[in-house]
Amino acid sequence: MPCDILVLYYTHHGSVGSMAQLVARGIEDVQGARARLRTVPRVSTLTEATAPPVPAAGAPYVELKDLAECAGLALGSPTRFGNMAAPLKYFWDSTSQLWLNGALAGKPACVFTSTSMMHGGQETTLLSMMLPLLHHGMVVLGLPYAERDLTLTRSGGTPYGPSHTAGPANDAPMTEHEKRLCIALGRRLAQFAVRLSQ
Repeated sequence: MPCDILVLYYTHHGSVGSMAQLVARGIEDVQGARARLRTVPRVSTLTEATAPPVPAAGAPYVELKDLAECAGLALGSPTRFGNMAAPLKYFWDSTSQLWLNGALAGKPACVFTSTSMMHGGQETTLLSMMLPLLHHGMVVLGLPYAERDLTLTRSGGTPYGPSHTAGPANDAPMTEHEKRLCIALGRRLAQFAVRLSQ
């Protein structure tokens, strides 16, 4: 039975969603691994507003059972002042029961992000996204410099996880280096998850 690896992301303009697809592609490259794409709804400024139970397009909304059932996790978010976006933070704030049960302890995890500008907080966002994962006892993976694209990229890409520079109008396409780093991260995560599950 293949290991289900959760690719959980929030996207606003689509860049992080494109990255999630590439991370999933890397996961699917590994025998014995299968990607499960999930997203989170926007956080409303109205206290009583709720999102429809199924999004109009894209991945289904995540449920706590997706985290409990996964053998590994890739977490993606756009940057918001050097931190993950509020919808993802809101979701993580609801995972106390999983934390109490140690449901994620020992599972491998990784992170990825997109910013509009090169210095828009890519690395601090990636590092801050690791905090709830560490609190849950997950084993956080980065990208080693053995991934040659880390030394060649002139846009996104860090040892903490892949990143993409989307441009001020969010219209800059992903570079080949950025794409390959996303795929490499998915592959690395899946390899660890499959080994740990044996």
